[in-house]
Amino acid sequence: MEAASDPRSAYRAFGPALVRKAERMLHSREDAIDVVHALFADLIPTWTSDVDLPYLYRAVTNRCLNVVRDRGTRARLLARQPAAAAPVGRVPLDDEVVGLALLAALADRLDDAHMQVLVCRFLDDMTQDEIAEHLGVSRKTVGKRLDRIRDVVTALRGEDAS
Repeated sequence: MEAASDPRSAYRAFGPALVRKAERMLHSREDAIDVVHALFADLIPTWTSDVDLPYLYRAVTNRCLNVVRDRGTRARLLARQPAAAAPVGRVPLDDEVVGLALLAALADRLDDAHMQVLVCRFLDDMTQDEIAEHLGVSRKTVGKRLDRIRDVVTALRGEDAS
């Protein structure tokens, strides 16, 4: 993947894809656009020639996870758009649905590395091989992170039953 020479050409080339990714995570086009614009605004003063699409995808993912972690923002999203609580993916654990509430609970219990795998697998529908290539880790590492995610989901389901 070739890197963009300046922020303006990077935004023109990669902006729409980054907004779509953020929108899938946040269920709000306005918030997605805000996240992408804030990312580019922060990158402009420190722009380097090695900023490429994989870097921008990781940066948008991390910023979206921060938005999800913000309980006030999550409450505002749910109040404004009830469809945001709709399922966004499936965990291969009794076909449990990953909704916004479960995603927020997982964000509180998982580190960024695990959350990136979660987003890639269950929101972006990537295979383990695709995730490994995208994140620059081994497939075995991806599998271990998915196992940890399943363990946390199981623990959360146990807490809900209590």
